[in-house]
This record gives sequence, structure tokens and C-alpha cells, in this order.
Amino acid sequence: MSAPPPRAPQPPARRRTPVPLGGPRTAVTAVHIAAAAVLLVSAAGTVVAGVSEIRVALAFGALIAVGEAVRVTLPGDREQAPISDAGALAYALLGPLRGLPTGHGVLQVVAVSGAAGLLGLGLNTLRGRAPDPDVLARRIITICFAAVCFQPLYNSGALDRLATHGAQYGLVLAAVAALAALCDVVLAAVLHRARTGRRFGPALRDELRALLGIGTAIGATGLVISLGAGEIGLWALPVFSAPLALTQLSFRRHSATWDTHRQSVASLARATEVAGYTLPGHTRRVAALSRAIGRRLGMGERELLLLESAALMHDIGQLSLVEPVPGGATALLPAAEQRRIARLGSEVIRQAGVPPEVADCVRRQAEPYRCPDGSRDPGLPAASRIIRAANAYDDLCDDRGLARRLEVLEQLRLDTAREYDPRVVEALAQVSAGCRGQRTGR
Repeated sequence: MSAPPPRAPQPPARRRTPVPLGGPRTAVTAVHIAAAAVLLVSAAGTVVAGVSEIRVALAFGALIAVGEAVRVTLPGDREQAPISDAGALAYALLGPLRGLPTGHGVLQVVAVSGAAGLLGLGLNTLRGRAPDPDVLARRIITICFAAVCFQPLYNSGALDRLATHGAQYGLVLAAVAALAALCDVVLAAVLHRARTGRRFGPALRDELRALLGIGTAIGATGLVISLGAGEIGLWALPVFSAPLALTQLSFRRHSATWDTHRQSVASLARATEVAGYTLPGHTRRVAALSRAIGRRLGMGERELLLLESAALMHDIGQLSLVEPVPGGATALLPAAEQRRIARLGSEVIRQAGVPPEVADCVRRQAEPYRCPDGSRDPGLPAASRIIRAANAYDDLCDDRGLARRLEVLEQLRLDTAREYDPRVVEALAQVSAGCRGQRTGR
């Protein structure tokens, strides 16, 4: 049996490309417009009223700008500027400085934080790093919220009447910081949903998990700087920012390790194409399709990363075959042969140092959704079910266009009685329809 003609290679899907959802990008525009309006009003008000305690404003502005210039990219392509965020939060929560009252208010806090953030973005641009306006927009709105909650209480003297002891004052600061963190989490989830097409619930859960990581360190550092400045003055900025800088360095190393892992996975996945066992672009198409299905089903960011890795290497077991499978289409093989190839691929992956969850997903990708008695297999990983459907779809489709794709989808629906997860197949149909609509301009 001769192999079908190879399909033209397709570029890998970009992770930030949104899924058409009826214009969700309007949320991004709304957040950016709101942040710009808040910044302009704050800057105008600060110019009219004059800058209060310019030395303090410059010190916090310098910390925010430097923090923005040394931002870090976390796994999942998540941009973060921990030092900048902590500095802005500390300025919003700044009460006394070395025991003396301060007079800056909400407008100056927002103006200094926004101007310093723009300066940091400019430094990143000069260094050849593309700026991410979402990070700055979130910070402006979040810091404005924190300053509105705290500064009027402090400047009016109401905080002195409410918090008569140091512990009470610290609790008020912690409460405001927690509310600001929740505000930032909601904004981040809204922007993430708008840019990627994910459902709001899973996006919010991912942001809450991130808050428990680097977000907790940011909030704690902001509180400590604010309280420390009340005792030792501006020396609190470099002294109490140092631990967060070391934390950021460890996150940067972790991110570099993860990038190396992704490059290793991509190189290993291409081996089947280079050796002629699979058609050009097949692994990348299956990985992009699997990720889109997982996002549609509400998977978290870590689950999506593991799913993508497993999908990229789902055919690696074919390298153990003496004769290539015609067209690399494992979906057309007998069930026993599919499971054997999956097991071989799992062993290769385990020896490559990839997380064991990835190897397990690849090993079980050839198992049917339902057991022989018709019951659902509760231990079958969701990633395995997704890869099985995405691989079958790409194997069975050919160059005959829309009619063939619809025929394959109908065939997969008929096989949901045993082979495929019905929810996965329906998500696949929705993703496929969205891709067709995007290509045709609908």
C-alpha cells in the first residue's frame, strides 16, 4: 500500500492567537481604555496640585521602573514584574515615613506608578523585548483600587481612629492588599480569556493558583516595604526588595529550565517527521488541536502545557517500527498495534527525562473511552482522550476539503459509543468550526 502524498507543512499555532468568540477582544480594549483614562486623570490632577514629597515619589518611581525593566516570563508565557508590582503596592499603602505623615494621595500614587511603568516598558523596548501593555494596564487599575481604599482613610485621619494599635494598622494594610490582589486576579482572567478564548472559570482558577505563588511574595513584599518605610524611611525600598529579587531570579531560572524542556520536546517530536514515519506538520497540528480542545474543556494552564507536550510526542513510538505505517496514520491500525506503539513511545519518553504524567498520557492514548462492559474508564487521563480524538481527526482527514472533515467528525461521533469521549468529540467539532470560520473570514 503506497503512502498518501505528504501534506504541506503548516506553521505551529501561536499560543496567544484568540479563538473567535463573538468579539471578546473588546474586553482588552475596555481595560486598556480604562487604565489610560485613570492614568491621564491622575497625571493631570498631580500636575495641577503639584508633586508632594518629590524625593519619595522619585524613589518609588525608580523602584517601579527598574522592576518593570527586569520583568520575568513564567511558564505558560505569563509576564510578571514582581519588584515593580510590589513597589507600586507599597507606594499605594504608604502611610507615615520615618514616623512623619505623608501627603501624597490617590492621584499621585497612580501617576507615579503609571509613569514609572511606561519608563520601564520603554527600556524593555530599547532592549528588543516586546512590551506587554496588559501588565501595565492591570497594575494601573489595581494600584488605583488599592490607593482609593487606603489613602483617603489615612489622609483624613480615620485610619488613626480605627487602628489604634500597630497590629490593627497592619491588618488594615493586609486587607487592602488582599482586595487589590483579587482585583488584579479578576482583571488578569478577563484579559486572558479575551486573548486566548478560554472560559472565564478556568482562567480565574489559573490566576488564583499564580497568586498563591509569586503573587503572595509580591503582596508580602509590598506590605513589608510600606511598614518598614514608616520606621527606617526610604532605605526600606532596597533592603526589603532584595528577597523578592532573589525569588524572581529563581523563577527566571525555572522558566529557563522549562523553555529548555519545551525545546527538547519539540526536537524529539520532529524526529518522526525527519525519519519519514509521519507526515510533515502532523505532530504540530495534533498538538495545536489538542491544546484548543483542552482549553475548550476548561483545562488549567499546567494541564494544557502537559497536554501539549504529550501531543507533540504522541507518535514517537513509531521510531521503533521496522516498516513505517502508511502515511503515519496510526488511527487506521488494529487496536493492539496502536497500544503497542503507544507503549513503546511511553518508554522512550520516560528515558528522555520528561515529566511522568506526559509518558502516562502517551501510553494510554490508544485505549478506548469505554471498557468492554460499556462503562467509562475512570482512570483514563483527559489528555489521553483528547490526543486520541485529535490524532484520529488529523489522520483521517485529507485534502478533499470541508466535506471530508465533516465526514470524519460524523465518524468520530458514531464511535463515541466505545472509542472516543463524546465531550472531547464535541469540543473538537467546535474548535474545527471555529478554525474554518477564521480561515473563511466569518
